[in-house]
Amino acid sequence: MDFSDTPEEAAYRAKARGWLAANAPKEELASEEDGGIAQARAWQAKKAAAGYAQITWPKEWGGPGGTAIQSVIYAQEEEAKLGVNSSPFAIGLGMCIPTVMAFADEATKKRFVGPALRGEEIWCQLFSEPGGGSDAAGARTRAVREADDWVVNGQKIWTSGAQRSDYGILLTRTNLDVPKHKGMTMFWIDMRSPGIEVRPIHQMAGGSGFNEVFFTDVRIPDRQRLGPVDDGWKVAIVTLMNERLSIGGGFGATYNDFLQLAREVTIDGKPALKNQAFREKLADWCVQAEGLKNTRMRTITALSRGETPGPEGSIGKVVSANLSQAIAQEAMEMLDQFGVISDPAVAPMAGFFQTQVLFTPGLRIAGGTDEILRNVIAERVLGLPGDVRLDKDVAFKDIPTGR
Repeated sequence: MDFSDTPEEAAYRAKARGWLAANAPKEELASEEDGGIAQARAWQAKKAAAGYAQITWPKEWGGPGGTAIQSVIYAQEEEAKLGVNSSPFAIGLGMCIPTVMAFADEATKKRFVGPALRGEEIWCQLFSEPGGGSDAAGARTRAVREADDWVVNGQKIWTSGAQRSDYGILLTRTNLDVPKHKGMTMFWIDMRSPGIEVRPIHQMAGGSGFNEVFFTDVRIPDRQRLGPVDDGWKVAIVTLMNERLSIGGGFGATYNDFLQLAREVTIDGKPALKNQAFREKLADWCVQAEGLKNTRMRTITALSRGETPGPEGSIGKVVSANLSQAIAQEAMEMLDQFGVISDPAVAPMAGFFQTQVLFTPGLRIAGGTDEILRNVIAERVLGLPGDVRLDKDVAFKDIPTGR
């Protein structure tokens, strides 16, 4: 690993910092639930005009044609520190539009890439289903060919941002007579199409970022297909690989967040940081936090050398999600009776950990469950045999449903 910037990277970092200092909003953008969409759109448009919206995209599609390490320096290390990331567009720009760019015709790419880059349109990813869990290939939403159209019926769930999305990419089942990975087809869709119903899911942390999406006789023209018929799994893999790269780090409570709280709380009349049992737990978390930092540096070093990162994102996601949940739960225990206070006006640290204890369990599911990612690590890092799959060569229609 190399913790130092090359001269070229140092120069780029200085340039990015200078631009952010002159242009970034002075206050953290409001959340989507608090009406921050207009602010996010304005910030996204400003970044796009300056060449910071999607740094690795080629100039023909509105990017500067930069490198992956430049993207990490700007987005994950400089802009992220200011709390002004444009989250409403993360799924579209990080997962959906790259798939469109890889598989759509030129007219479709010209129609959608620019508006998405400038924050004019929002996209969602329609993969997960109630009966499939993290098994995206278990999708049962059907698309049936009728002349030049496809008629879609089914349901998706846990679709982030669907309630405010203009477009989405949709994974469907088009062939029941072949194994599940071979009978799927991908489309892009207009979320305002007749027959689409979006129902926000109220989460226990208070937000409604996830949704159920129902399709009833939704007609999709064949020109909106992405990739060959029945070969949608290969298209989905492109999207999923981009999802792993986008999520890798985690977004929950951190070791440093907990240290800040520990400085303000007492245990048995003494500062929490003086308690021996508590310090042992802090030491364990410190080791994990340092491990995460160094694992992330492996990815950055690989990008800096022009290499393709390995499964570090899966490792980082598993560890950070579990660490965030453990930290949030311990913080609630440490707050004792004050842990039940959720009013940000009077709760310690404005109710941050009260929200986190309800939010962090979802981190262990979103973007790949612990179990899925541990399989990735076992097979690709440790070289262990792959999971036994009894449905590998079974036609989808013959897979038991449990009904």
